[in-house]
Amino acid sequence: MCTDHGDYEVAVTAAYLDLATLYRNLVKERLAVRDHVTLSVMVKGGDWAYGCQLVDEAFAQLPGLAPPPRVFTPMVLTDTGAKLSKSLIRDGKVPPPPGAKPWMLDVTEWPGSVDDYVDAMVWLVGKILADPKHFYRSYTTQELDRVMTARSASPTNVRAREMNLYRRYFDLVAAGRKTIEVRVQYPNLRTLKAGDYIRFVCGHDDVLTIVKRVAHYGSFEQMLDAEGPANVIPDSPREQQLANIRRIYGPEKEALGLLAIKIELTGPAIPQG
Repeated sequence: MCTDHGDYEVAVTAAYLDLATLYRNLVKERLAVRDHVTLSVMVKGGDWAYGCQLVDEAFAQLPGLAPPPRVFTPMVLTDTGAKLSKSLIRDGKVPPPPGAKPWMLDVTEWPGSVDDYVDAMVWLVGKILADPKHFYRSYTTQELDRVMTARSASPTNVRAREMNLYRRYFDLVAAGRKTIEVRVQYPNLRTLKAGDYIRFVCGHDDVLTIVKRVAHYGSFEQMLDAEGPANVIPDSPREQQLANIRRIYGPEKEALGLLAIKIELTGPAIPQG
């Protein structure tokens, strides 16, 4: 049954073709891209890269819609190099391979808290994406366990929000000179509080800070007068700061309210120059 054309019949002469899986993915992706409000991104294992070529050929025969964006993730392998199949293990058709921890088959078996599991997985993905060669390969269960264990030994593994900064502002934060970061009070920042961590990012560089205080203001003038321009952007006059910040944030953003976030480096400042 075609979701666009209705019932049909076709004779398949290929020696082997997993039509059930291909058809399921075609229908799933076809329905996803019909939603013009939500952007759907398909996440698949790297072994699906070639199968999607057949799905794309089918899409080409259907009018009006292109396939959704896809992300192909590294495959998880057993000690023999075979793909780790959780479904076969759960059905009792194959035994769990050596090195496969219980949480790899059932996340509720993670030995720590839910927050700890989320932090570990986010850290793992960041580690893999840090260099393209890490992403375009496969990982055995033993290697994943080794990497995850290495994370727990690092003193910098704290849950931190990430914020992007232009280079000139990032360098001031890294040097310990910029101690107030100004942000519009978007919904995702409403829970920000003292004791939280913020990792500021610029290109491949990042610096970890801890939030000491969060103050709320109704206008940029009020914020600069209360916090002091030298703490927001050192060596930049107040009026210049107002002009620059209003080029970034229009009146509609300022009307949402402003946050002045007092930050402190968690490690030694990076010397400028």
